[in-house]
Amino acid sequence: MKNIGESIKKIGIVSCSNAWNRSNEEKINTLLNVINDIGLECVMSDFIYEEEAYFSGSAKEKADALNKMYADDSVGAIFDISGGDVANEVLEYLDYDLIAKSDKKFYGYSDLSTVINAIYTKTGRVSGLYQIRNLIYEAGDIQIENFIDTVIKGGNALNNINYYFIQEHYMEGVVIGGNIRCFLKLAGTEYMPDMTDKILLLEGLNTTSQQAATHLCQLRQMGAFNKIRGILLGTFTKLDAEIFVPSIEELVQRYAGKDIPIARTMDIGHGWESKCINIGESMRFEE
Repeated sequence: MKNIGESIKKIGIVSCSNAWNRSNEEKINTLLNVINDIGLECVMSDFIYEEEAYFSGSAKEKADALNKMYADDSVGAIFDISGGDVANEVLEYLDYDLIAKSDKKFYGYSDLSTVINAIYTKTGRVSGLYQIRNLIYEAGDIQIENFIDTVIKGGNALNNINYYFIQEHYMEGVVIGGNIRCFLKLAGTEYMPDMTDKILLLEGLNTTSQQAATHLCQLRQMGAFNKIRGILLGTFTKLDAEIFVPSIEELVQRYAGKDIPIARTMDIGHGWESKCINIGESMRFEE
């Protein structure tokens, strides 16, 4: 990745998943103003706001907008500001040869887990599981501070996460995964990463115990837990905020088994204070 402070003055803003309603235009403009105040110029996709229901354009139009950001040498990094349900429809239209040759980094979260993991699978490129909209939410001050340190100055504040082990004490491997519901959209497709020797990151927003159980059961039936080196659990917003029995930690142990390393971090997920984790990067976790 380029050192943004030295060579990148402009970032791309795209929306590959659900479109934004025009009623949120003021919020988006606030974000753009914050980014400009930081010292970065924004290039906006033409497909941000709703044209039809949840769609800002066709799958190909949205993918072409992202391809255009990769082709534009003046754009140093790309941030997707969307989330929701339909990001996987762009996968077949992305120019993976172009992406593979580019040294710019793509960032997004939630439903963009599909795009991020597809980019890694097809190109080996690292992407950031992170939502730039966090810059304008309740934890905005610390988010801006961490963003400047990491994205502009080349530091590590945005990627420096705390974690603890639930079982075992060590794991190492390339991190894949993201939002559990969205990641599983890739199952059975050419965009699903090879699970072998990976660290599987899992997080969720409105996931209930029953939904978590069915997702984890699917991963077990896919043979994922026999291939990976460990699991990193991020936040499960609904499950963590309410009293669900069994808990997400108990469910993961039930479906993944008692021998696999499992660590937990509250720094990755849908929370406004969430940090960034690099999908496609090798990481080591130890007590």
